[in-house]
Amino acid sequence: MNNHAGPSGQLRIAMAQLNPCVGDLSRNALLIKEWATKAHELGAHVVVFPEMVVTGYPVEDLALRASFRKASRDSLSEIVQWAGRAGLGKMVLVVGYLDESEGGPQNALAVIQGGEMRAKYVKVHLPNYGVFDEFRNFVPGGKSLIFRLHGIDIAVAICEDIWQDDGIVAELISRKPGILLVPNGSPFERNKDDVRLALVERRARELGAPVVYVNMTGGQDDLVFDGDSIVVDQLGQTLYRAPRFDDHLALVDLQLRCQSSIPDVILDETPCPAYAPLAPHRETRLDDLAEVWQALVVGLRDYAHKNSFSTAAIALSGGIDSALVATLAVDALGASNVYCYGLPSKYSSTHSLKDAQALADNTGLNFSVISIAPMVESFVDELRLSGIAEENVQARVRGTTMMGISNQFGHLVLATGNKSELAVGYSTLYGDAVGGYAPIKDLYKVDVWALARWRNSIAELSRQISPIPINSIEKEPSAELRPGQKDSDSLPEYSILDEILVRYIEGDEGAASLIASGLDAALVRRVISMVDRAEYKRRQYPPGTKVSRRAFGKDRRLPMTSHWIERI
Repeated sequence: MNNHAGPSGQLRIAMAQLNPCVGDLSRNALLIKEWATKAHELGAHVVVFPEMVVTGYPVEDLALRASFRKASRDSLSEIVQWAGRAGLGKMVLVVGYLDESEGGPQNALAVIQGGEMRAKYVKVHLPNYGVFDEFRNFVPGGKSLIFRLHGIDIAVAICEDIWQDDGIVAELISRKPGILLVPNGSPFERNKDDVRLALVERRARELGAPVVYVNMTGGQDDLVFDGDSIVVDQLGQTLYRAPRFDDHLALVDLQLRCQSSIPDVILDETPCPAYAPLAPHRETRLDDLAEVWQALVVGLRDYAHKNSFSTAAIALSGGIDSALVATLAVDALGASNVYCYGLPSKYSSTHSLKDAQALADNTGLNFSVISIAPMVESFVDELRLSGIAEENVQARVRGTTMMGISNQFGHLVLATGNKSELAVGYSTLYGDAVGGYAPIKDLYKVDVWALARWRNSIAELSRQISPIPINSIEKEPSAELRPGQKDSDSLPEYSILDEILVRYIEGDEGAASLIASGLDAALVRRVISMVDRAEYKRRQYPPGTKVSRRAFGKDRRLPMTSHWIERI
């Protein structure tokens, strides 16, 4: 396809959608070499790696350490030297790494060819939010960079540079490159892929040139990178979409205008000999719940493996939250590596252990029962506790038991709280809030139920046993703190609670707006008050996979001490 009239030439671009690990520079360098070699064998002229692939991403305050910045530059230098020995011909590697200038960090791209770093580009724009806070001492970049390869003028930008409506985009439009390459470290959020695609399509139309958007995969702390690398043509039409959440070397052949600008660096003026192009490819899109499930599985798997955990432990209550977490763990780590424990107290119902055992039978995970009733009784009698203090002892004995098991056997303890509970403080510090990771902390209760039903339906379609017992899904939620206790004793019905929470947390709606829409005024005030008062609990909760736009701790923080009350 020609961008507009004039000479044109072919170019094969390889998109290395892979999973680096923060701080593991030697492993990341091996990945770069392996994927560059594979790209060359497949006839690529350019291979594009994700943002800061040399160091892994995001590096947060590691960026402020001079020793880490030096290690990044040293690793890049070794990759450059390797490229000269590896027989890659004229193929160009576009590699993201951490650089520095004037003693501060730079988010940079290296253009490597034939054993030399032929050009460097530094991120121009610096958002002051979320995953990019690590560059608060960031040294800003300069103008855009265009290099010429096989007569085609190739521009580069890094992630957020193309989100800005001025600066780098305006400059690129005026310079008229033949193609734009955009390495990314863009975390997963629900429905974000459509936002990405719309932006890439718009930028391609504005530039009058194709855009290649390359994203990384894998989990890093509470973030998940979902791949979904994209190529669109100059009309904004999608030519290629890579798989979600999987490592993948994507190849795309493009017919591009030649010598369309004044490049900063000329690597090669000679057009490529004609060759048969590959057919365009568009990966089948996942539905919303499938995307969320994959994000949660990848986030848990990589958090465990990158932190040297091979097994996980879960307090399995028979309720929906722990059942969903256990099923996620089975998918992420394998059933033989998941150890679940029934921890009944004197208030535990018979169906709790029955439903927990059913899940264990359905999935093949390891399950055993440890009665906490004697421990709770001793604790309560010794301290003469009653009421809420007595109720919380059950949770805290369970928490202590799970952490003891973790210390003894080396399991990663998974907390089972959901976003609805965290929002209103419906958890016990040092009790059900203990653990090393909280896989569903960014899922509202209604989404927990929806995902459980979805996961069972997937099993049924595959003619497998549904993992989650139907009773765990349908029975009324209860923490079993006392005889007959139900969540609804303390909380409104979750369908109503979650509507308020979504609008207050995700949408930043105030009480007046919520009440004006028809919600009960007393209930709105009560829920907002519970959310605002529970910040101190959320600060002490384990990390967990971010799947929403406004995850607690990552995107939304309230003062722990505040006397602000919204007046209506």
